[in-house]
Amino acid sequence: MIRNASIINVFRISLALIVIVASASSLSAFWLLEKSEQDAELINVAGSHRMKAYKFAFQLSNGETQQANQTAQDIGTLWEKPLLNRHFIKAGGSIQALAEEARAEWQRVQTGIAEQGFVSFSQEQNEAIDNYVNQLDTLVGQLQEHSEHRMETVRSALALASFVIVAIFFFLLTVLKRKIDQPLMHLLSVSKRLGQGDFTAKSKLNNEDEIGQLSRTMNKMSETVSYFYGGLERRVEQQTQELSRKNKVLSFLYDTARSIIVHSYDYNNYQQVVEKLYEVGEVEDIELCLLTEEGSRPFLQLQPRPNSHDPCDAGDCATCIKAGPGASVMQDKLVYRFVLKREDQNYGVLIVRCEQNQPLATWQQQLMSSTADQLALSQSLKSEEEQVRRLALMHERTVIARELHDSLAQALSYLKIQVTRLHKGIEKNDRATIDDVSSELREGLNSAYRQLRELLTTFRLKVDGSGLYNALQTTVKQLTEQSDMAINLDYRLNNIPLAPHEEIHLLQIIREASQNAVNHSQGTQVHISLSQPGGQDVELRITDDGVGLPENAEKVNHYGLAIMQERSRNLGGEINMSRLAAGGTEVLFSFTPDYLLQ
Repeated sequence: MIRNASIINVFRISLALIVIVASASSLSAFWLLEKSEQDAELINVAGSHRMKAYKFAFQLSNGETQQANQTAQDIGTLWEKPLLNRHFIKAGGSIQALAEEARAEWQRVQTGIAEQGFVSFSQEQNEAIDNYVNQLDTLVGQLQEHSEHRMETVRSALALASFVIVAIFFFLLTVLKRKIDQPLMHLLSVSKRLGQGDFTAKSKLNNEDEIGQLSRTMNKMSETVSYFYGGLERRVEQQTQELSRKNKVLSFLYDTARSIIVHSYDYNNYQQVVEKLYEVGEVEDIELCLLTEEGSRPFLQLQPRPNSHDPCDAGDCATCIKAGPGASVMQDKLVYRFVLKREDQNYGVLIVRCEQNQPLATWQQQLMSSTADQLALSQSLKSEEEQVRRLALMHERTVIARELHDSLAQALSYLKIQVTRLHKGIEKNDRATIDDVSSELREGLNSAYRQLRELLTTFRLKVDGSGLYNALQTTVKQLTEQSDMAINLDYRLNNIPLAPHEEIHLLQIIREASQNAVNHSQGTQVHISLSQPGGQDVELRITDDGVGLPENAEKVNHYGLAIMQERSRNLGGEINMSRLAAGGTEVLFSFTPDYLLQ
């Protein structure tokens, strides 16, 4: 009963009992003490009766009649006091009986002496007074015993009250220890474990009191927190896995896009992409089919290695390409097709097969679609690069054909005409014509051979990754080794972003003009200057200190003028050749670079 009782009610009842017992003991002690004061008064009155009785007997024996009569009246007055009678009545029992007997004895003694006129005092009367005094002594003894009994009762009541209060105190200490101290220590240890994250900690208190209710509430709270904490941990773990997966997907897409930008993909790269996509996409079966621009059958089918699934044996990709986005069921498999398409051109299809009860998630479909777009972009860039190479090759062949036509072809035509003249001179046996034609053929062949070497040198010119400045230094070094002329290079275009075709044309114009100066100027120095004087047009100036440009320069082996003029037109500029007043030749060319036009 106490085990399931309310702690507050137990303390309330205990405190109430303490108050009741203390109050009862105090009131009883006060009442008994009050009675004790009345007993003392009764003893004093009884003592007065006894003293006056002895005085009365003494006065009678001495013949003091008047004084004896007065003492008898005083004794009667004492017996008639209301307080005395009320005390004896309240005392009750033997005390009241002894008081009445003593009073009756006094009345007999007083009556007997009064009848004799208070003049004689016999032995009988003396014995009556002694008997009356003995009764008074007995009454006083009874009163004393009665008073002592009351004091004993007071002491017993106080002792009992003290015992009850001490018992209640120890009872409260026991209740405090069992119902408050120990349970609170237990709850404190449970709360510490909960604070450390151990949500398996449970309180074992099953009491029906306040702490028991607190214990059950704490257990419910622990279960609730454990549930939410477990759910939070699961969600955090799921989010972590999701972020890790997204990071892998983004890293894969980034690496793929970066590889496409940095260099063109070959078929080994595609194999690596498929294997990485198989790992990142978490799919069961994946296959990449690549098509040519006009083909309908895949020229290459790629699957991750090792792979236990057979490649598609349909032999015609038109069905997959026309199927469009979404999934279809083929041979109890769910098949997803992601077409590699860019600018209305199909480059292949990415196929993913999975079980019907395990379709691709949204993120997997997005990954496959993005990868297919990137692969399509790679194929498109590769096609465009190949097309650019074809165009560059055709352009270069056109330039070679034009330069051969402008130089060797015309020289050979001229030699062919001279050969015709030679045949006619031989038929006519015209020695002068034969000698003249022979001289022309010799000079023409030397000139054609020289033009061929210059063309070969020009065709071999290139600008590698080190830039135009290094290519010009290489050209200057080659020309210096071929002649005794001092060639100076003043290059001031370090801060200008020239396009590749601009660098090629500038290099070939400088090469052609410098070669002409080395071969025909008969000078000692060649100065090459590249600058941007006005901050707009690029200016090329090539000067020498030779004999200067002849008047019929266009007729003397062309001096490569046609080549330089063609290249200047390709750059949208203008080239001029002039004779310097102090001697020598100046080639001046200027054009607006592409970065300013844009």
